[in-house]
Amino acid sequence: MSDFRSDNVTGAHPKILEAVARAAVGPASAYGEDALTGRVVDQVRDLFEAPQAAVFLVATGTAANALALSVMVPPYGAVYGYEESHINVDECGAPEFFSGGAKLVGLPAEHGRLDPAVLAAALDRPNHGVHHVKPAALSLTQATCDGTVYAPARAAELAAVAHGRGLKVHMDGARFANAIVRLGCTPAEATWRAGVDALSFGATKNGTLGVEAVVLFDPTLAEAFAYRRKRGGHLFSKMRFLAAQMDAYLEDGLWLENAARANAAAARLAEGLAAVPGVTLCHPVEANEVFVAVPESLAAGLEAAGFGFYRWPVPGRCVLRLVTAFDTREDDVDRLIAAARATAGA
Repeated sequence: MSDFRSDNVTGAHPKILEAVARAAVGPASAYGEDALTGRVVDQVRDLFEAPQAAVFLVATGTAANALALSVMVPPYGAVYGYEESHINVDECGAPEFFSGGAKLVGLPAEHGRLDPAVLAAALDRPNHGVHHVKPAALSLTQATCDGTVYAPARAAELAAVAHGRGLKVHMDGARFANAIVRLGCTPAEATWRAGVDALSFGATKNGTLGVEAVVLFDPTLAEAFAYRRKRGGHLFSKMRFLAAQMDAYLEDGLWLENAARANAAAARLAEGLAAVPGVTLCHPVEANEVFVAVPESLAAGLEAAGFGFYRWPVPGRCVLRLVTAFDTREDDVDRLIAAARATAGA
């Protein structure tokens, strides 16, 4: 089967596996006190041009998001974000759980990108003190859940609205590498220079076995995060195995190389499918996700031909989400396009 369900279904890049094998040789200090973890912290700080940033490794994106938000939002606080964001619909209440009960407030967005005016209107609604949750954080997703990206200027405008009303800004960067490749800007320009206080810097979807880095550009959040990471079960005793993955991921730009391959495959797929009769792109394709509305017969034909993808829940339409990855082959992309053409012709 050619599997376009998610970039989570892929294996790991050989360089990541080699790095983990090297880290397995000999003893090393536990709980992140090893030299390799220290090296990775320095690498991330250098990458983001943020020498004062606090860097913490965890194993999953859900943990990264939930723990980051937990140090930004009190139990009686509110987190504003896109109504279809991962934190709102795909994390089983983890942000609410780790924060002790904070409320997630979903906002509408065109192609996954929040509008500063919509955010401002939501934050400026009448608030009756203790009877309402207190606005505490804004969460942006980069790249967005709809496969688009936030330009630094758009992110900065949203952050200015949030900061102007006393909110912190979190960024879910599960596909951060794909966004940076598309934008052509520096990691610093896309994050703290645009007003981001905390980033969940993803790697799992882009070639590692399982590692994410929480980058706190606001160092006042660091102490609380350290305790919450331990309490949440993400202070690994053998942290060097997470660090080994992140070390290899960042070395010689592998993270950008992998993302560039995934983005190129998505662009090729989108271009090919857009030319098939009856197929309509639902969102601009700016990273590695392709959403297309198709006739039911075409979806069924692709499934019968052995292609894997998710049917996206859009009322009244047959919408498919197809995701490419660092190891997506051009041949698989071209075969899917050819199968779609054949099914549409039939």
